[in-house]
Amino acid sequence: MFRPPPLLLLLLTRCPAPRRLLSASRQGQGQGRAVGSVLKTPKGTRDHHPAQAALRERLLGSVVACFKRHGAAAIDTPVLELRETLMGKYGDNAKLIYELQDQGGELLALRYDLTVPFARYLAMNKITNIKRYHIAKVYRRDNPATTRGRYREFYQCDFDIAGQFDPMLPDAECLKIVHEILSDLQLGDFLIKVNDRRILNGVFAVCGIPESKFITTCSTIDKLDKVPWEDVKNEMVGEKGLSPEAADRIGEYVQLHGGLDLIEQLLQDPKLSQNKLAKEGLGDMKLLFEYLTLFGITGKISFDLSLARGLDYYTGVIYEAVLLQQQNDHVEDPVSVGSVAGGGRYDGLVGMFDPKGRKVPCVGVSIGIERIFSILEQRVEASEEKIRTTETQVLVASAQKKLLEERLKLISELWDAGIKAEILYKKNPKLLNQLQYCEETGIPLVAIVGEQELKDGVVKLRDVATREEVNIRRENLIEEIRMRTSQL
Repeated sequence: MFRPPPLLLLLLTRCPAPRRLLSASRQGQGQGRAVGSVLKTPKGTRDHHPAQAALRERLLGSVVACFKRHGAAAIDTPVLELRETLMGKYGDNAKLIYELQDQGGELLALRYDLTVPFARYLAMNKITNIKRYHIAKVYRRDNPATTRGRYREFYQCDFDIAGQFDPMLPDAECLKIVHEILSDLQLGDFLIKVNDRRILNGVFAVCGIPESKFITTCSTIDKLDKVPWEDVKNEMVGEKGLSPEAADRIGEYVQLHGGLDLIEQLLQDPKLSQNKLAKEGLGDMKLLFEYLTLFGITGKISFDLSLARGLDYYTGVIYEAVLLQQQNDHVEDPVSVGSVAGGGRYDGLVGMFDPKGRKVPCVGVSIGIERIFSILEQRVEASEEKIRTTETQVLVASAQKKLLEERLKLISELWDAGIKAEILYKKNPKLLNQLQYCEETGIPLVAIVGEQELKDGVVKLRDVATREEVNIRRENLIEEIRMRTSQL
């Protein structure tokens, strides 16, 4: 039986939902026609009906709470960037950037991620030290797979630390944040893979790969979590022009994964130990694992040399969190079922925008909010639990006719006091209809005004779940509602 995590418990009530989560999102798509066309959202985009929007809001709230707990401040940047700002930062993925026609004398593009705009923001404002988070939509001209949370328009949730600090302390905190968020959401077993671009570049160098092919080789290696080694090797040889011998030498390294023991082993490797970049990367990786041990999270961390992260701007530590699925009782290593977070160090990106090339070291992580949302959405639907779409605390109702003025006076008092309240938009609604509305929408309390209550200076407060009613002095009503709703 599905047991919802704490995040979902805030959402679930006994009230019936308007419709099931997924099926409702499809309603209206393709069923009506404008003149000569089907009504639908563009490919790779979607509408969110109230139950989905409520689930997304709570999910984002949980992530933001973690970011704030770690001292981050929020920023925002335009959805549009100059085309030249984005180009040359994403390697092979640059073809996925949405470019726009000349607009008022400027060549523009829709932002591909939140990291490059952040680097531009730092350089433009001459900021050398900040811990920030940013949650906003980004755009990619990709082939969408909406059932797996892959869209052309989607949210990213980024946390970044910019500034000159002692090695690996900010990097370790980013990994701790990923661990906290995935643990809190209870999505299932997960693994955070870590590597370092310097180690990868050192491996390429000792295997005889020209430096001009480091980035394209990285993009190919990054596919190892999705395709077998033989396919990766064939691409390196057939498309990237590497020799079969060089590819085999790379394969001996990039199929390794482990922990501190593997780091110590590679530090003793006769070839890698002679490479300056690899030695630096392995030294920092060892320090990182020491900090992660102090955080108590190394059980979920794997040093994985196949992790490459295909973006050009990474310069040091890189990481990616994946959800795991046990195939059967006889399989020791669970298989990955999807990436839900990723990030790394990009010390050179800000300098690309600074006129004098001044660098600001940066490290950050992006939470794969769309993938996580798809998983939670499917779980809620499978559990057949219902989601509240509003936060209304009390419905102001009347027991007799001709009491609209009294309802409006009372609800105005509640609104002014910060109470979330509603009324039905009818002059003389039946009390039964008002109570049914509360049950349907999950409103926990009803404040009932009637002729006798007005004479006595009280309001009848009804608990919708228990149907218990009690008379509360009008001057004490706000305090009573606050007290009761604080316990929900």
